[in-house]
Amino acid sequence: MAGATTIVQLRVSDVRFPTSLEQHGSDAMHTEPDYSVAYVVIETDGGHEGYGLTFTLGKGTEVVVCAVEALSAFVVGRTLQEIVGDFRAFYRLLTSDGQMRWIGPEKGVIQLATAAVLNAVWDLWARVEGKPLWKLLVDMEPRKLVSCIDFRYITDALTEEEALDILVKAQEGKCQREEEMLRDGYPAYTTSCAWIGYSDQDVLRTLRAVTVGVTVPVPLCRFKVKVGADLQDDVRRCRLVRQMIGPDNTLMIDANQRWDVQEAITWVSHLAEFKPLWIEEPTSPDDILGHAVISKALAPLGIGVATGEQCHNRVMFKQLLQASALQFVQIDSCRLGSVNENLAVILMACKFHVPVCPHAGGVGLCELVRHLILFDYISVSASLQNRMCEYVDHLHEHFKSPVVIRNACYVPPKDPGYSTEMREESVRRYQYPQGEVWQTLQATRGHRT
Repeated sequence: MAGATTIVQLRVSDVRFPTSLEQHGSDAMHTEPDYSVAYVVIETDGGHEGYGLTFTLGKGTEVVVCAVEALSAFVVGRTLQEIVGDFRAFYRLLTSDGQMRWIGPEKGVIQLATAAVLNAVWDLWARVEGKPLWKLLVDMEPRKLVSCIDFRYITDALTEEEALDILVKAQEGKCQREEEMLRDGYPAYTTSCAWIGYSDQDVLRTLRAVTVGVTVPVPLCRFKVKVGADLQDDVRRCRLVRQMIGPDNTLMIDANQRWDVQEAITWVSHLAEFKPLWIEEPTSPDDILGHAVISKALAPLGIGVATGEQCHNRVMFKQLLQASALQFVQIDSCRLGSVNENLAVILMACKFHVPVCPHAGGVGLCELVRHLILFDYISVSASLQNRMCEYVDHLHEHFKSPVVIRNACYVPPKDPGYSTEMREESVRRYQYPQGEVWQTLQATRGHRT
């Protein structure tokens, strides 16, 4: 890294997209989401900028913006070299301030804000190094990687020495795996086909659309259906999708936290005939023991439990793993404390032999999380068994380095950074409430925000 790069300003914007108008993103608990971000721009004295974001569903984004502004005092005036020279200490500075941590700690709005700020820092670091973030991580020495992680509260599940050992052992074959990813990409699955607000005609139309141009063997196609609002509707929709995709393609179902524990077991048992690989978020994301009960009950049916998109922090993931409460770890690039905390969870999942299948979609989540899952395969797990990364075909056009899917796989990005930079025109038009899109909607339709 060249000479010192001082951060001189941090700006944050409330950017919202009216996805609720067409029911994009709708599920059993979030019926009218307006996909949104708190969008952060870090400026430096050397001309470099870093871009970060965290994902929201519309209302409340302004609260996250306020939290980002509160954290900005910990960032402005520091050099990038100072931050990454002891990244663990900087992570703790943001998450463990003696007053600010009271509104967390490491959960809720303040953790979303932390993710947005740290995502911008990681983007800045990768840009200064001239590498996409996944490559920055893959090329990093194991000891340096480990030094970015806060192991506080998780050493009963993963010590610093164990993490280092995992990374060192994964050095073997790393170059070949990187070449494989550059050639073939990382397996993806889609949720875009069956949002809960879609009609049967919408489902059929999107299923046909997402399979156009796919030249990989049929069994490599993977689809997820939103469930949980009405059992008979779920049976009909799952049957429709299963008939459309055939018996050999992979099907998953996602309840988005809809059910109580016993209700989840009963409901999913009625859907077992459609052979879902997993039920995602069957109950409250905070109910670790409930997930364990569901997991045990569904195991004889061959149905796993997946969760994590609203898991607050590494400590909750630790407990889910220790309790054998999930069979698929769903990290989120904007819910946890950015790359730092996701590294901890990826390494814990490796130790517990649980595959990582990231949550994505929203605004920018696909763009970000592809970096993390590439790192996981190349430098940690070295496995693709039962592993895939979610893909949702919405809003990619608003990013300067949008996701590319080829043959149902994520193509590794080559642009320097974390793929977090949005197009200026998009930020301007969709900024809430002053952007022209929102001004027009409020004037013509009285759109609820």
